[in-house]
Formats: sequence, structure tokens, C-alpha cells
Amino acid sequence: MTRSILYATAAAVLFPLSAHARIADDPDAVLPEVVVTATRLPAIVADTPGARVISRADIEQRGAVFAADILSDVPGLSVVRSGAFGGVAQVRMRGATPGKTLVLIDGVPVNDPAEINGAFDFSGLELSDIERIEVLSGPQSSLWGSDAIGGVIAFTTRDLDGFGADLETGSYGTARGRLAGGVSSDRYGFGVWVSHFETDGISAADEADGNPEADGFASTTFGARGRYAFSPDVAVDGSVRRTDSEADIDGFPAPVYALADTFDTQSSAQWSGFGRLRVNAPGLSHQFSVSASDISRETVSSFPSVFEADRQVFRWQADGSAAGVDFVIGAEREDTQGSLSSGLAEDLGVSSAFATARIDPTDRLSLTGALRFDDTDDFGSQTTGRVSGAFDAGAGFTLSAAYGTGFKTPSISQAVCDFCFSSQPFPVLRPETAEGYEGAIGWSSADRGLELRLTVYRLKVEDQITYVFDPASFDSVYVNVAETATDGVELEGRARLGGGFDLGLAWAWADARDETTGARLLRVPEQSGSVTLGWSGERLSGALTVRGESDQDDAGGVREAFVTAGLNGAYALTDAVTLTARIENLGDERYQQVLGYGEPGRSGYVGVRLRY
Repeated sequence: MTRSILYATAAAVLFPLSAHARIADDPDAVLPEVVVTATRLPAIVADTPGARVISRADIEQRGAVFAADILSDVPGLSVVRSGAFGGVAQVRMRGATPGKTLVLIDGVPVNDPAEINGAFDFSGLELSDIERIEVLSGPQSSLWGSDAIGGVIAFTTRDLDGFGADLETGSYGTARGRLAGGVSSDRYGFGVWVSHFETDGISAADEADGNPEADGFASTTFGARGRYAFSPDVAVDGSVRRTDSEADIDGFPAPVYALADTFDTQSSAQWSGFGRLRVNAPGLSHQFSVSASDISRETVSSFPSVFEADRQVFRWQADGSAAGVDFVIGAEREDTQGSLSSGLAEDLGVSSAFATARIDPTDRLSLTGALRFDDTDDFGSQTTGRVSGAFDAGAGFTLSAAYGTGFKTPSISQAVCDFCFSSQPFPVLRPETAEGYEGAIGWSSADRGLELRLTVYRLKVEDQITYVFDPASFDSVYVNVAETATDGVELEGRARLGGGFDLGLAWAWADARDETTGARLLRVPEQSGSVTLGWSGERLSGALTVRGESDQDDAGGVREAFVTAGLNGAYALTDAVTLTARIENLGDERYQQVLGYGEPGRSGYVGVRLRY
């Protein structure tokens, strides 16, 4: 089968790397190649530098409840969580600040426009309705525009067929439940679900520092997804998802202004959705879509705040193939509005055109290029691009490399200079820009039962926007000052060991620094990694995950290194009923992911999963 045929059918071949354990009943089976689709043109993961796929099977094997629980296992990603349950959770990808990672749910951008950096908060993103997660590291602005300097994390919700229910309870008064139902056929599908999570929690501020008050968290998610094919050439699909959450948080009370127990709370409501029309015409397959997201956040504290923002994206995309070239072309319009607690408000917009193409000069060489033009309403225009190539060197080896550029426009807070004080006119901000290089060498056995990949990269960001205070004039404003760079190495592998066992590993080393001062970037560990040993039998399955990070610089000090472990298991009573159990922090390690914020000690949870 040629590569072009494989790519043309890739959308139907969405098998995970962790399928190793699920094919234990046939140890000689050749595992399917993993495909990533957030690249617009479906691509094989092994041929795509910086691409990873987390499947539904991975999520269940790992016992992950929230997105932050499993994203920390991806090499190059640093999860920053200010409090274990409901504390703000953001991702730094290859050292880039959180606002430089674009987050998509069913293709809908869901970053918070009213957050200072425009970052997404993963704290309430529960995974029970998620089918797969795709991670694209490195500048991806040529595919998705602004906010994708560090990379893209794309979530796809599940296509439901039948009825399902999940119940779980455990430590800290934690309870979790989910109900879902749907029908699915080749022509149509429709599903709805609701999930709820609540816990009494632990103190957000580390209890070891004299903060015993528990901080609770509750989150409810509703969703629906549907599709209908009027004919082989005309189809519609869409989805909607809403999450409401409320968290007790700790603050920085007077007169010391140090992190301590407080009665502060933070509530949020976010919904997102899209509708899409697909039309096949001679030579092209068209997609016309409208997507929207909306978020509101309220903090009740000594310094109360309310933020609201929404975003709409109108997109046309056409896929085709001609003269041996697979391509995607398209155009979109994005409008964003936000209002801040200070009373300031802003509307931002951008009109864009993009194109991606791939050619296979030989059966062993694949070349891909992407180009995008973004014309912003307020910050000028930007052209970004990305080129990549993959070469089958034989004997199971694949060599790949990529170069890409990215940009990020100022957020709404930065654009209106929220919380700025100056006797002079506020500085005129420029978009942040980036360029990234990476090269990888991968190897897989003939049956793909063993896969390894080593990636070396460099990511450089210029004109990074920073909030600065001048003690001489007492001016505080946003300015373009910083240049940052991250040089890194990422190692990952997966092995089918036989006897139902599979092993996954991930390790990353990152030298992330401020090029202006030479200082290490905050909240980026120099080394991080995880190892997962899974096992699947006829009825019993389980996984042991060990994860660790080296120390990292943080505001006010150094967060110490840690190693922690989790154990997850499931026993299928029948085809419809499965019992589950998991233990978090198996060694009862006292550790922090962010300086000053404690994490739970050893905790256990039991549950039941029903499928009909």
C-alpha cells in the first residue's frame, strides 16, 4: 500500500499506540500505525515530529480523571497546577508560557481570551467524554494561527453507541459519576452525556506550612454530539459541551501577603460547540463550519474579580489531491470579545487564509509544507510557515525533521493594559514571534511491538510580552522585552512485552532560559519523565505509573524534585459490568507541583463501569 493511499484512508485508522496491550490475544499481530489528524492533513505519528496521540484506551488504562492527570506524561509538557483540586492548571509546552499553547475541543479554540496571557485552564476538563487527545509540539501557527507558538493540544469527544454509566468514590469525600447514551451507524449518530465530580479536597496552600483548611471542588459537564449523512456526498455534524465548576481556593491575605488559608472561591462556566457541513464535489471535499466558545469567571476574595469572554470562528476548508499532491486550503474569520473586572473591554479579530500540502517523491520519502496568512484587526499581518520531512531509512528506522514559525497577538488584558499605571502613554505592543527546529530518529520492530523515538529541538521566542514595574517611576505596564529559548531532548517508547504486558516510557530534558538575563525560565523542570507498566488479561487489567520531575525555579524560590506513583486496575465481571480501583501517590510522597501548593497524600478510589 502506498503512502498516498494510507493517508487518504487515515481518518478511519485511528488506533492508539497503547493498542499493544489490547492485542495480547494475538502476540504475532502487526500493530496498526498511529494517525494524527490535528495536522489538517491526516499524518502518521511516527513520520510527524512532535506529534503524539493519547487514546481512550490510554486514558482508561492510566485511570486519568482530568486532562492534567495524563498530559504530564507527555514529554516536553510541564503541567502547572496551583492546588490539587480545582486549582488553576495550565500547560507549558517546550518551555513556552501557558498562553502559547492552543487548546481545541472538537476543533473549537477554547483558550480563555480574558485570562492575562490567553491561556486555557485544564482544572475542570474532565476526560469521561474524551475519545482521544492529540498533542503537536513546536510552532503550529501555520495550521492554527495565533496562540500556537508552543504547540497544539486537540481533544476529540466520543461518538456514543449504547448506554454507559460510571460511578466512583474514595478519599477526601470524593464522588464521581457519569451517564451517557447514544446511537451510531454509518449514516447517523447522536449521543448525550453528563458527568459530575465533587470532593472535599485538601488545603490548596500546603498543609505542611500550617494550612489545614480543606478546599473543595465541584464540576459538572454536559455534552451532545451528532452527525447525519444525507447522501455519500453531503453530511452535517456538530457538538456542544458545557462545564460549570466551583472551587475553594487559598489566597494571599494581608498583612504578610503570603499564600495561606482563606475563604476565597472561584467559579466558572464555559461552553463550546460547532456545526459543520461537509460537501464532496469533483476534485474537492468542502467543509463549512461555525464554532463558538464562551467563558465567565468570578473570584470572591479580598480582591474580587469577574471576567467574561467569547469567541466565534467561521471556517471554510477544502481537501483534495492532484498530480500526486495531497492538499488542504481554507480561509477563516475569528472574532473575540472580552470584558475585564476593571471595567475595560476589547474586541479583537483576524482574517486568515491557509494551505497545507504533502508530496511523496518516493515510497520512502514524504515532504509536507504549510503556509498561513493572518491579517489582524489591531496588530498588523503575519505570515507563518512550517516544513517537515520523513525518510524511511530501512531496517525499521525513520528520520524526520521540521522547521516552523509562530506568532501570538497580545491578549485582551495586554491589549488594553489591564492593571497598568503610568504617567506616560502605554507602550504599543507587537505580536510575539517564534521559530522552532526539531529532528527525530525513530525505530520500530517489524510488528511494531517495540517503538522508540528520540527528538532534539530548539524553540526561540522573541518580543515576549511581560508585565514590568519600574520602582523609580512606579510605572507598571506590559512591554515587549524578553527573548527566550529552550533547547531540549525528548525520548519516548512503547513495547509489547508478551504475556499481556506493555511498557511505555517518556523522558524530557529542557534547558529553558531567558536570553536577556540568562536565568532559567520559571516552572519548567530541567528533567521530567514517566514509566507505565500495563497488563491486560481476559478479565483483569491494570497499570502502574511512576512519574518524576527535577527541581524547578519558581517565584520566590525553588520547587523541589519529586517522584510519585499511581496504580490503576479494572476487573470485568461481565461484558457489561467492570469494577475499577486506583491508588494515587502510592508511596505517600509529600511533594508540590507548584511552590507553596500541596498535593494529596496516598489516596484510594473504587468504582463501577456499566456498558450496554
